[in-house]
Amino acid sequence: MTTNKSIWRCLQDGQKYMQEWPMKKELAPVFPENRVITITRFAIKVMPAIAAISVLLQMAANNVQGMPQAVIVALFALSLPLQGLWWLGRRRDTPLPPALAGWYRELHQKITSEGHAMQPIKSQPRYKELAQALSRAFKVDRAALERWF
Repeated sequence: MTTNKSIWRCLQDGQKYMQEWPMKKELAPVFPENRVITITRFAIKVMPAIAAISVLLQMAANNVQGMPQAVIVALFALSLPLQGLWWLGRRRDTPLPPALAGWYRELHQKITSEGHAMQPIKSQPRYKELAQALSRAFKVDRAALERWF
């Protein structure tokens, strides 16, 4: 995993990973991605409104003493979607553990042996390659993939 990646790049990778990861119920018990992606999408929609409301309520009440707390709540609310994207961006570039890497190789081999196009197999696969292989597997042979779970 690269540690010198900028925060901005990590957030962008998190957005890509949200699109790459197959949101299938079969994967939910095995991988935390489904939960993190669902929560992050919700936070992206809701948290800016909560941040604005917390500050606007204090302004409408003309409560100067409550403004610092409202700003802290707003900053926290705005940080939640960023935390989700950051986690996803880091996870995307994390190398797979050995057992999961073996499973990735089996899955990749099964898809290519059935004549479907895939990117070349990686010697050190990361979660992004697993996401791509799982997405492809769900598209080409969902019944066979469901037997794995």
